[in-house]
Amino acid sequence: MLRLITMRRAIRLALLTPIFIAFVSIRAADLDPKAINIQLPKDIKWVATAGGSEQAIMVGDPAKPGLYVVLTKWLPHKNSRPHSHPNDRYITVLKGTWWVNTGANYDPDGMKPVPQGSYVVHYGGQVHYDGAKDEECILEIVGMGPATSTSAERK
Repeated sequence: MLRLITMRRAIRLALLTPIFIAFVSIRAADLDPKAINIQLPKDIKWVATAGGSEQAIMVGDPAKPGLYVVLTKWLPHKNSRPHSHPNDRYITVLKGTWWVNTGANYDPDGMKPVPQGSYVVHYGGQVHYDGAKDEECILEIVGMGPATSTSAERK
């Protein structure tokens, strides 16, 4: 008898789930665009950078003074060389494992893993380098522009 009740619940859930999803989709279409702006992943515009990453500007302009929010996608086996930025940058790892190191001596074997969900601060004027190893990594970076980068590699 218990198995029959559990089976009925599973069937009801299987039948109601598509209806619920359709209702939520319809309700999302009714949102006031003056109150909220939603960008689905398929609508985010990624632009390739010279350093082996891709970037999507979400808010502001990193090249100008003021607040900016960007998404950075490090592609597998790509990373930056030692550099610094003039201002603090606040970073959340959204996907994958981000690999980081500090100092002017480039040592990719010494990079440390920063897992998905982690929060990192890159302090202004301090030397670091970062990137991805075997998997894509996506970061959200928040800072105050202009977000220039100064090479600091010791050769």
